[in-house]
Amino acid sequence: MEMITNVSEFEKIAKEKLPKMVYDYYASGAEDQWTLKENERAFSRILFRPRILIDVSKIDLRTTVLGFNISMPIMIAPTAMQKMAHPEGEFATARAASAADTIMTLSSWATSSIEEVASTGPGIRFFQLYVYKDRNMVAQLVKRAEKAGFKAIALTVDTPWLGRREADIKNRFTLPPNLSLKNFEDIDLGKMDKTNDSGLASYVAGQTDRSLSWKDVKWLQTITRLPILVKGVITAEDAQLAVQHGAAGIIVSNHGARQLDYVPATIMALEEVVKATRGMIPVFLDGGVRRGTDVFKALALGASGVFIGRPVLFSLAAAGETGVRKVLQMLRDEFELTMALSGCRSLKEITRDHIIMEWDRPRIAPRL
Repeated sequence: MEMITNVSEFEKIAKEKLPKMVYDYYASGAEDQWTLKENERAFSRILFRPRILIDVSKIDLRTTVLGFNISMPIMIAPTAMQKMAHPEGEFATARAASAADTIMTLSSWATSSIEEVASTGPGIRFFQLYVYKDRNMVAQLVKRAEKAGFKAIALTVDTPWLGRREADIKNRFTLPPNLSLKNFEDIDLGKMDKTNDSGLASYVAGQTDRSLSWKDVKWLQTITRLPILVKGVITAEDAQLAVQHGAAGIIVSNHGARQLDYVPATIMALEEVVKATRGMIPVFLDGGVRRGTDVFKALALGASGVFIGRPVLFSLAAAGETGVRKVLQMLRDEFELTMALSGCRSLKEITRDHIIMEWDRPRIAPRL
């Protein structure tokens, strides 16, 4: 652990430690995995325009998300079945997020229940929601999250069908027999059947609601007072619809490149979405963040914060809670350094002028 100097190095350790079926489930994307590679690669095409001779002796990373104060604009995305990575699973992740004074999003398909995660102690937590065909069950799930002190619902909207993840088909992926989807255990939907392809694909086809539409965002608002983040928006058109339907925020996400292949990297879709919302609601980015420089680039393009997924899973597999704490600290330190070297002392000082993208027009220096 002492020798790890960046977030990406955790993946190699995780690959060595985890069973192939589990590592492949976490690491792989849909079909040709073009978007999977592009989610990370696209960041490298954004360059910096740092400003110099600015007093950067004090840097403030703090921000507010939906009114909640957190230590930095780096939060934990929902990732399923974390006990496949480490016996403490979501417990370890929740404690690490709390120690870092940031937000954890718990997956619907967690291997620890809403109540178990809440029992780990104080912390700001969001709940990621998949909408099942049984709406009463969905309503109960949302009520449980509300009762347990979760502060927002992240509604996943890009998964009416499950993407074709060929590694899972080859491995005949299923949840290990000692684990269950804890939030559904009491209604006999906590297990996955072994099938000839992906057990998860069969489970999703049987349970999730393919008719999900914008009217369901309105329906959710009638059953909960919690703010609703729409997770899975990558176009201006859908960003405008999210605003019109009362979303409290948008998470620009392509589901970790696990749904439709050949969609743009989220960092490339971000500016379009931000412009379409006209500052009416916050926009967050999920996907491909591996460096503090990536966080800065997302904020320069208008994001209010980023969510990290795979780095949490890989660091959890490598070293449990300690690993997740280290990933959060590394990204924080790198982001702080990027801010200092760019001449930014607070998040509000990070602007579009601090970066340059391929299609930006050449700049003409203003007259001083």
